[in-house]
Amino acid sequence: MKMVRLGLWLLVFVAALLLLGRLYISNQEEPLTGSAGGPGGPFTLTAHTGEKVSNTDFLGRYMLVYFGYSYCPDVCPLDLQKLSVALYSLEEAGYDTTPVQPLFITVDPERDTVAEMAGFLSDFHPRLLGLTGTVDEIRAVAGSYKVYFAKREQPGTSDYLMDHSALTFVMDPDGNYVRLFSSRDKPEDIAKSLASVLDKVK
Repeated sequence: MKMVRLGLWLLVFVAALLLLGRLYISNQEEPLTGSAGGPGGPFTLTAHTGEKVSNTDFLGRYMLVYFGYSYCPDVCPLDLQKLSVALYSLEEAGYDTTPVQPLFITVDPERDTVAEMAGFLSDFHPRLLGLTGTVDEIRAVAGSYKVYFAKREQPGTSDYLMDHSALTFVMDPDGNYVRLFSSRDKPEDIAKSLASVLDKVK
């Protein structure tokens, strides 16, 4: 009886794995068309260039919205590097990437000043725009994207880390949510998805 029960559980487990795999593949191949009611919303923040910008400034373009912070020791630089590599590879393949606007919104506005953000972003794709603001402004935009973040104090020091969701939100030209890119996605996955809505210029 135990063997039968174990066999049934194994079948359930395998079926669940297959279903998750199919869902993941379908998510990878889904067209970049958005729908209202998902994550996202209006915001007005300060760019790393010193200018005030809002979500309406990017209407007509696909926004790639990533939440992180410049003092992040690992995940944020890796994810931003993947976005940069994806954009560079598309450009090298002859695609016009100007319809795509990558955004890096800090979850650590206390340390991520305009100058700090400008220095940090110099290592990534030149069109990556860093956005900062007051604590209340950041809390509001993170809430609209359903992004978690929290300060984690380091014992014995005044330094701290930020726990946060590590996801890239793809928003369509009307500002509607399309899909997510996660740490599982490689630069080639991101590039392949974006290529479906870009034109070749050479």
